[in-house]
Amino acid sequence: MTIPGLPMTVPAANLPARVRIHEVGARDGLQNEKTTVPTPVKAEFVRRLASAGLTTIEATSFVHPKWVPQLADAEQLFPLVRDLSELSDLGVALPVLVPNERGLDRALALGARQVAVFASATESFAKANLNRTVDEALAMFEPVVSRARAENVSVRGYLSMCFGDPWEGPVPVGQVVRVCRALLDMGCDELSLGDTIGVATPGHVRRLLTELNETDVPTSTLAVHFHDTYGQALANTYAALEHGVTTVDASAGGLGGCPFARSATGNLATEDLVWMLQGLGIETGVDLTGLVATSTWMADRLGRPSPSRTVRALSHKDSQGSQASQDSQEQ
Repeated sequence: MTIPGLPMTVPAANLPARVRIHEVGARDGLQNEKTTVPTPVKAEFVRRLASAGLTTIEATSFVHPKWVPQLADAEQLFPLVRDLSELSDLGVALPVLVPNERGLDRALALGARQVAVFASATESFAKANLNRTVDEALAMFEPVVSRARAENVSVRGYLSMCFGDPWEGPVPVGQVVRVCRALLDMGCDELSLGDTIGVATPGHVRRLLTELNETDVPTSTLAVHFHDTYGQALANTYAALEHGVTTVDASAGGLGGCPFARSATGNLATEDLVWMLQGLGIETGVDLTGLVATSTWMADRLGRPSPSRTVRALSHKDSQGSQASQDSQEQ
């Protein structure tokens, strides 16, 4: 059996010509690891992702180390990769997560030029994640966004639980729209719509995007962040592409919510996304072979195989090729 190295390109009508992938593996992925990944390995991971052509790589989080001990080395890591944003041949954006003004201070002191805040569409998750109500969390973010904008730093607003919440069930679309509108009004440049528990379906995605447009939230400000808990991440991404969304979050190798952990929610693997986009003739600037090699390298350091189907398929192809070459030499 021959496994193709790249998909056959068959463009579809009414889809974007190019998609920007917002790579979250180094932050959203590694923060879910049970053991802390050494700082030099994290830095090498970010550099390899950049070499594979990813131009937006979320580097780390300036959340208090007590809450996310896996990213307690933010001050040590960021200086090791900061030059990537200054290299003319790469020009990589390195956004970082900041939960409050103290986190913003830490990020600005190290020269971060892109930051993100993390809001919730539901009261239950806002309480669990931030120990605040939705409105209290928005009030906490307002000075963060205002100060960042005053420093000419771009701000992304993450919004979790946009489609379903483990405590509250399905989330009303109007509830999500209200919080999106508040984040945009306070000055966020981009909103990332998160399907945190992976329950969205394409029709639900279309409805939310349509209602956001009807409340003057332009599609150009929207990104999507799907989890693959029920195998819907690529289908939901395709629905967003049909609507005109051109920024998609994904995690190299499917890091984060790993299916080998009990709490898995399954981040969309960047390789699986790139395979689909290449097959559709949509430009990403990403070298799929290099990306697979990077995720395989990181999987070796984590001591387990990558959950990405594309990584597994292409890695199997490479191992078959190596074995075939060895067999022919022996003959």
